[in-house]
Amino acid sequence: MNISNELKTGILVIFGVGLFIFGFSYLKSNDIFVSDRTFYAIYSDVEGVVNGTPVTVNGLPVGNIQNISFFKRNQLLVKFRVENDIEFSVNSLAQIYETGLIGGKALAIIPSYDKSRIAVSNDTLKSAIAPGLTDLVNKKITNLQVKIESMVMSADSVLFKINRVFDDSTRYNLRKSVSDFNLTISDLKETSSLIKSIVQSNKNEIDLTISNVSKISKDLSDISSTLNKGEMDVTLSNFKKSSEDLSQILKDINKGKGSIAKMINNDSLFNNLNNASRSIDLLLEDIRINPKRYIHFSFFGKKNKPFKSK
Repeated sequence: MNISNELKTGILVIFGVGLFIFGFSYLKSNDIFVSDRTFYAIYSDVEGVVNGTPVTVNGLPVGNIQNISFFKRNQLLVKFRVENDIEFSVNSLAQIYETGLIGGKALAIIPSYDKSRIAVSNDTLKSAIAPGLTDLVNKKITNLQVKIESMVMSADSVLFKINRVFDDSTRYNLRKSVSDFNLTISDLKETSSLIKSIVQSNKNEIDLTISNVSKISKDLSDISSTLNKGEMDVTLSNFKKSSEDLSQILKDINKGKGSIAKMINNDSLFNNLNNASRSIDLLLEDIRINPKRYIHFSFFGKKNKPFKSK
């Protein structure tokens, strides 16, 4: 009877120890009924992850972090488990990332399917930390701040140069130019008003002029219409015939036909005219020297001089 009680007590103790181990593993997010593998990754900063933080592959939970401990040179060694049915290369990446806007963290395995061997339990994977929303915002704000500072400096430089260019004399000239421009605008307004007044006072004459121009245009249109009815065709036909006749005459002259062609192409006419002109000159000279030869009386009784050809 006592042995039976001791056996029962032992069974209860073993059951209690098993229940304690199961509860402890459950609280650490370890599933004692699933065969899994253990991996490691080394970080300089774990970004707030703790034991039990989920491990995911493509967003699917496949395990959790089991332990975080200090490593050499103030580095942190993270131990995490992954279920056995997930296979990936030993060159895969263990990356800490933010799970949402409220700052939750998780460990993602980014699988690598290269030709390296499949990762096995106790392998150490490459580590990385994905930039969080805060980091991205800070980076954008920093870049924006740099750009704003650059713009402010550029604007300040431009204003400084403008102040150097626009000295007292330049500003006076600008004010004077603006004043002159205002006077010009005022003169244009007065001129426009004057033109408007002239147009209004001479409206009847302007209307009459426009009417006359319209009538002249209509008359020209009628003349053009009349010419288009046949007279222009006859005129052009006559002009074409005259042009052809003139062309034929010029061709005959070039070929040496007719008197005009002979006068143009033969030098004898020019030579004869030249000789005749020379003879006339000699005759006039002889008449001047010996007028008595041609006029048969003399008041002085002088003898005629013999004619000498030059």
